Amino acid sequence: MTIQQLEYICALAKHRHFVKAAAACNVTQPTLSMMIQKLEDELGVIIFNRGNHPITITSIGEKIIAQGRTTLNELHRITELADSETKQVAGDLRIGVIPTVAPYLVPKFIMQFRSSYPQVSLSVKEMTTTSIITHLLQSDLDMAILATPLDYEDILEIPLYYEKFVAYFSASYFDKDMPLRATDLPLEHIWVLQEGHCLRTQVFNFCHNNITKNTEYEAGSIDTLVKIVDKNGGYSVIPELHIEFLNEEQRMHVRTIDNPPAVREISIVIKKNYAREGMINAVVNIVKQVIPPHMIDNRLKKFAVKL
Repeated sequence: MTIQQLEYICALAKHRHFVKAAAACNVTQPTLSMMIQKLEDELGVIIFNRGNHPITITSIGEKIIAQGRTTLNELHRITELADSETKQVAGDLRIGVIPTVAPYLVPKFIMQFRSSYPQVSLSVKEMTTTSIITHLLQSDLDMAILATPLDYEDILEIPLYYEKFVAYFSASYFDKDMPLRATDLPLEHIWVLQEGHCLRTQVFNFCHNNITKNTEYEAGSIDTLVKIVDKNGGYSVIPELHIEFLNEEQRMHVRTIDNPPAVREISIVIKKNYAREGMINAVVNIVKQVIPPHMIDNRLKKFAVKL
C-alpha cells in the first residue's frame, strides 16, 4: 500500500468518476485505475462498484476511505508542522465562506491576501454552513469563515468579529419613531432568506418563533431581500456590513435593534488537528484589515492565534 494509492481512492470517492479523479491527481486514467485495482487485490476486498454510474463505494470501501483520509491528513501535518516551525506562509489554502459573509469580506480579502502572501495558492469557495462542515471534515477545505457556535466535537472555532443585525424597512412601512427591540419586531411582513442560510435561523432565533411571512417567496441573497422590501413593502433583517451597499435613500430606512442588540459571531473554523498556525494568523491578519476595528474580537486585537 502506498500514499499514492490512498490519494487515488480518496479522489475517486470524491469525484465518483475515473477520468475526473485522474485529472485531480494529475495522472492518466489507466494509471489511476490500475493502482486502485492493485490496492484492492492487495487487501482482498472490493472498494468501488465499477458497474454503477456514478461509481458507488462498498460498505468496506467506506471504512477504508475514511481511514485513508485520516492517514493522509496526519501525513500532511508533518509538512504543516515544519512550515510552522520555519514560520513560512506558503502552499495551498482552501477556504469556505458562507454567502451572508462573502460579499463584505471576500473581495477585499482576496486582493490583500494575494498581495501580502504571494507564496500561498489561495482558493475561496462560497458555500452554505452544512456544505462547509461536510467538506471541512473530509479535508476538502483547510478552514472556513462562518457564523458560530456550531458545536461539533472535531471542529475548533476561533472568533473573528461580532456583527450586529439591523432592520431594513420599506418607505411605506417605516416608522422612525417606533421603538425597536428584537422581541418587538412585527410578526408579519418579514422577508427572509431561503432554507440553508444560517442567517435565516439566526433571525428566527432572536425574533418570535411564530413569525409568519406575507408570501412564500424566500430570497437567495441579502441584496435581493432589500430589493423585495423596496418594491413590495414590509421589512427584513440584514447584517450591519450590508449598510455599505445601500444608497443614501435606502440608508434612511435602516433601524438598529436594541434591548438586547441582535449580534452574530463570525469565526474561523478548522479541524482540531490542523497545525498550520502561521496560515491561520495570516488569514486573521487580513480579516483585521478588512473588517472595521470595533467589530474585531478583543483577543485578536492583542494576541496571535496559538494552537
